[in-house]
Amino acid sequence: MSAEWINSFFLISAILIAISVLLSPLSSRLGVPILLVFLAVGILAGVDGLGGIVFNDFSLAYLVSNLALAIILLDGGLRTRVSSFKISLGPALSLSTLGVALTTIITGSMAAWLFDLSIMQGLLLGAIVGSTDAAVVFSLMKGLSINERVEATLEIESGSNDPMAVFLTVTLISLLSMSQAESSGFMMIWHFIQNFGVGIALGIGGGWLLWQLINHIQLDEGLYAILALSGGLLIYAISNSLGGSGILSIYLTGVWLGNHPTRGRHTILAVLDGVTWMSQIGMFLILGLLLTPSSLTGMIVPSLLLAFGMIFIGRPISVWVSLLPFKHFSKRQRWFISWVGLRGAVPIILAVYPMMAGLPNAQLYFNVAFFVVLVSLLAQGSTLTYAAKLAKVILPPKPEPISRSGIEIYPKSDWEVFVYQLGSNKWCIGEPLNSLSMPKGTRVVALFRNQKMLQPSARTKLKKDDVLCVLAKEINLTALSELFSQAPESDIGITPTRFLGDFFIDPQTPLLQLAPMYAITLTEEYQNWKVQDLFDSKVGESPVIGDQFKWQSLRWIVAEMQDDKISRVGIQLPK
Repeated sequence: MSAEWINSFFLISAILIAISVLLSPLSSRLGVPILLVFLAVGILAGVDGLGGIVFNDFSLAYLVSNLALAIILLDGGLRTRVSSFKISLGPALSLSTLGVALTTIITGSMAAWLFDLSIMQGLLLGAIVGSTDAAVVFSLMKGLSINERVEATLEIESGSNDPMAVFLTVTLISLLSMSQAESSGFMMIWHFIQNFGVGIALGIGGGWLLWQLINHIQLDEGLYAILALSGGLLIYAISNSLGGSGILSIYLTGVWLGNHPTRGRHTILAVLDGVTWMSQIGMFLILGLLLTPSSLTGMIVPSLLLAFGMIFIGRPISVWVSLLPFKHFSKRQRWFISWVGLRGAVPIILAVYPMMAGLPNAQLYFNVAFFVVLVSLLAQGSTLTYAAKLAKVILPPKPEPISRSGIEIYPKSDWEVFVYQLGSNKWCIGEPLNSLSMPKGTRVVALFRNQKMLQPSARTKLKKDDVLCVLAKEINLTALSELFSQAPESDIGITPTRFLGDFFIDPQTPLLQLAPMYAITLTEEYQNWKVQDLFDSKVGESPVIGDQFKWQSLRWIVAEMQDDKISRVGIQLPK
């Protein structure tokens, strides 16, 4: 390997990464997922594109993609709240196991017919494209405010369904390779239990050990992120070597670290944010370089039929069957979850497995998987916001600080500084600081006016465009944002007032009291009911903001929650 080759490698890599970053704003302008931009740059730089780069090293692509996926899942786990598991663990696990299996069977049957394959070969292709992709789901859900139950279900499903897809892919490859010792029914069941059991045990146990190590060692601030990243990858590797799911292990490791007081937490999150973006860019660039578009020309029609068959038949059936035991999902929510069956890097990575095993039709599996991913990103990813609006799962934008940063006051500190700029329509303009009902334990530590810092006192009166720096904890974020900030303008026409209701009432209000005001006809069953009883019967346990149903020509909406209970209900009149 010459110095000239190394320099060329650095030059080309730097150019492609820079182009990917500079073109990333196009994703919002064109309405396409940002990861599709990275993939397109790789394709354009490849053998059939403007760059003409010949890249066919599947082993290197497999290595880089698995490393990138592990980092993305660690970061995703760090940002997943345990409260999400309380709301949606059951539905997500059903989707990530039964749902993936059903998608594999339905899609595999279609693939066998469309590409003239045996049923086992078709099922292998179905298993390869059967799981949703965590990188794509985490990326697209970042800037979207939707129903918490739906969002949590999708995020946990995408973070936990890869082990099932890997298990099915490896098992079917084993069956097609005629390795009887590896493919007996008992061995398949054992591998399934081992895959999930070891993955969960090492994810939780390894996460606890890594958390203890981070909190009991004194390091320079920047090294905590490196320790967390290397520790997560170590757990990933050990899990794989013991027959477990390294993907599941590193995701659960991230969940453990993200939901416990961790030394250097804010630095870890900040560093991993950049590393995760780099991983996504690198992974999709390499996968784009691998693709030879000219090889797809003869299979466009059957691949399109397979992709849309999976989107409109396979995924919806698997979602509806998987969610049958969970009654608190409305029909619209089920349709939306069906639509967010986004495919990304994982199917392409799994498509490398048959190549490494030397199976017949291996190139076909890879090309079809790539085509399915492209269609999924274009058709589903580009319409995600519109689909959320149609399904009524999207929530109005929340007021947020203009910036926030962690303060390491002491080890495992969870203090932050939230920065707000006062708009002209805030009621607190002209009021002294001591008249504000700020959450207990929070304090304005600095005030900037006309780009000059003032020393705030209790009698300091607030003015338009004042910038406030508030010391608080994440638990206070919602209350502080409602006090000092305002929600950004929605680009899809959703306003908080109309969406959450035209009128707001207490959930303990008797229905008998509302009947004459809203022309409600009450049968004997509802005579002694309160609004809360109505929500208990229609929504069930664990309600979240945005849950809604139509009853007596009115739409009833959960408008506010406090301590996991409904504190305010919105009533939306007929249009």
